Amino acid sequence: MYEYTDECLDYFLANQDRLFREPVAETREDAAAFLEECMAEVVPSLEEVRAYLDESGMDVSSMSDEELEDQAEVFRLPDDSYLIVEG
Repeated sequence: MYEYTDECLDYFLANQDRLFREPVAETREDAAAFLEECMAEVVPSLEEVRAYLDESGMDVSSMSDEELEDQAEVFRLPDDSYLIVEG
């Protein structure tokens, strides 16, 4: 079980509409449960985002860093780490 920081959970709650039409969580507890269920990961760098998505089968070889950050499932957190949520 992964422990998501309050900052991560708050950011996901405020920005979940990037990935979902309707809210999937309303509280930190809901967000943590949803992220655990999705097996969402927090990684420290964009290079690790690229590696994660590549391992997941997404062709990211021709994507720029900006294009990678613009992917709906990639959330750049305020501490410059990245939350990856595969919805």
